[in-house]
Amino acid sequence: MPIQFRPEVTQHQQRHWNGKVLLLGGWPAWVTVLLTAGFMALLLTFLLFGSYTRRINVSGEITTEPHTVNLFAPEQGVISQLMVTNGQPVAAGTPLYQLDVSQVTRSGNVTTATLAAIEKQQQQLDAIITQLQNNKRETLANLQQQLTQYQQAQQGVQAMVASSLEGLQAMRISRDSYAASLRKGLINTDQMNNQRYLYYQQQSVYQSLNAQAIQQALDITNLRSAQLTKAAEFDNQISQSRYQRDDLARQLAEADAKGIRLIVAPTRGVVSALSVTPGQMVNAGDSLIQLVPAATPAFSLIIWLPDDSRPYVTQGETINIRYAAFPYQKYGQFPGRIVSVSSAPLAARELEGYASAPRTASGAVEGSWYKAIVALNNPSLALSSGMLAQSTLFLEKRPLYQWMFSPYYSLKKSVTGPVNE
Repeated sequence: MPIQFRPEVTQHQQRHWNGKVLLLGGWPAWVTVLLTAGFMALLLTFLLFGSYTRRINVSGEITTEPHTVNLFAPEQGVISQLMVTNGQPVAAGTPLYQLDVSQVTRSGNVTTATLAAIEKQQQQLDAIITQLQNNKRETLANLQQQLTQYQQAQQGVQAMVASSLEGLQAMRISRDSYAASLRKGLINTDQMNNQRYLYYQQQSVYQSLNAQAIQQALDITNLRSAQLTKAAEFDNQISQSRYQRDDLARQLAEADAKGIRLIVAPTRGVVSALSVTPGQMVNAGDSLIQLVPAATPAFSLIIWLPDDSRPYVTQGETINIRYAAFPYQKYGQFPGRIVSVSSAPLAARELEGYASAPRTASGAVEGSWYKAIVALNNPSLALSSGMLAQSTLFLEKRPLYQWMFSPYYSLKKSVTGPVNE
């Protein structure tokens, strides 16, 4: 049977002291008041004279001037040939890739068949143009030969006309002399009539020769006109054939572009990165190659500023930069100076072209962002275009007590009525 104690025994055991109690005296009241007053004075002084600069971290990337050239696939196809190597210097217009975009059906390669048909048409047109040129040359040569013969004949007829005119004038003089002799009675009428007959006969010969000369002049004129007309007709036919050939050349270029497309260098530079290899299929917009300008590039940093920071960022301001390729835990931070800030937000389409552009979790670019260009002063680093970086911007500076009253400003804004001024 358990032993039971009275409640008084239990209470005595709980309240019993095991040793002597030593009571220490507290701080004097004046010491407590003095320490409290000093702490409050220090706190008040810190709040009144201390200040804090608001700062934000923004993303950015290294760019060069002139910029690095990124080439993308113009359409879907297969890389059939690589024409350069990594690190190779290239000139403007140098072929870099050969992209096969042709279509193949049961009848074969559509582009190859189209090119063969167009080339055959070109050969036929070339033959037609050559034949027209030969016909023009032979026709004009024949007309020129006829013209030469007519001109030579005209010279003979002109000489005969001149001789006949001299004879006619002599016959006229003789006729007038016979008429004077008839009036004097020296000759009879039959002699006079015979002389007149000879005169009229000579006059008929002259008129016939003169008419022949006029006809030959007309024939020469017609031949010259025929020369010009035939030359114009042949030239017109040749021009039409050449126009058709030029149209075929355009069709050939378009058909060739639907089969094989060459990706060429738009400017002089050095091949920095090859993104695809022969035999690889690419889609429209896929990155193919990166060209670094051949000239020594000038590096700068592009950063993206949110709306609430734009009023506080000015040209010439100094910022801190941390490069992703050079961890700041080891290399530290580097200075930069803002040289320009855009006055209007950038379009989302332009932001999408930068790898460092602020994006949402889905990868889309949202919100308004301003573009700032920062001059760099760290020649010891091996920078490259596209290198990512983080920057710290120092914005507004306020006393500490103003930062303490920030909730009050928010409350004031929520209860303030309409602003009239």
